[in-house]
Amino acid sequence: MQYSRMISFCVMKLLCQTTRNESRYAKRFCGTLLSQTVQKGVFPPFWMAVPDPRKTNVLVFTQPFCTAEKSRKDPKRKAAFGSVGRRIPYRILHVINQDGESLGDMHRAEALRLMDEHDLKLVLLRENAEPPVYRLMTGQQIHEEKLKRAEKEKASSKTVLVQKELSFSSAIAKNDLETKIKQITHWIEKKYHVKVTIRQAKDSNTDTFTLFDQILETMSDKATYLSKPKAIKEGTSMCILRHISDKELKAHQKMEKQKNSTVKKDENEEPKSRSW
Repeated sequence: MQYSRMISFCVMKLLCQTTRNESRYAKRFCGTLLSQTVQKGVFPPFWMAVPDPRKTNVLVFTQPFCTAEKSRKDPKRKAAFGSVGRRIPYRILHVINQDGESLGDMHRAEALRLMDEHDLKLVLLRENAEPPVYRLMTGQQIHEEKLKRAEKEKASSKTVLVQKELSFSSAIAKNDLETKIKQITHWIEKKYHVKVTIRQAKDSNTDTFTLFDQILETMSDKATYLSKPKAIKEGTSMCILRHISDKELKAHQKMEKQKNSTVKKDENEEPKSRSW
């Protein structure tokens, strides 16, 4: 009997070592738990020495259980754009090189070899494709693509711009028109969309579309058409103005510079032609 108990004790000790338990176990027999440290209310698997009625030790393996309600798994979030390293769960990939050219389908081992050989990084582009599409990119390319995506997300998350409205008749006096233009300019500088409606007066020969162009010309370095002038009903026309972007402003300034240089060139050539 004593020999049997010694064997049971040795087996229990061996099991503790093989499962790498860090728990304490002070007692040897009589149902003492040889368990791991309990974390967050979860009881991991453990061995128990349970004496039977005939005083022989029996090893019993108990299943883990948890006193807390099982936590619900959060839906899979879209992985952030960047290098996947060597963690590729797919066997066959469609690979695109750093220049955007397709290299066709290949085994992931071949894709990893190309990545290591050219000191590049693998980036997942389309996971739902068959096979999934990966691209070999440099660190600089990944950084630039992240900036582009961040700008797109920022632009899409912007709230709808407040739209201001202004209406008047085509018979408007010059001073009143200047006041209206100042008000439109003030709104445009705040990056509002401004809806301008002009009614054609019976006693006025001024064309409404000419007025629209005149208004825009006074603020050409600040605004442009979001919606070009159009007739919405008989005798009434409208347009929507928006703030000009930095890219559009540079293009406008470049065009104005070229226009001014052409005018100066023509003015310089005109006296020469007269001298002849």
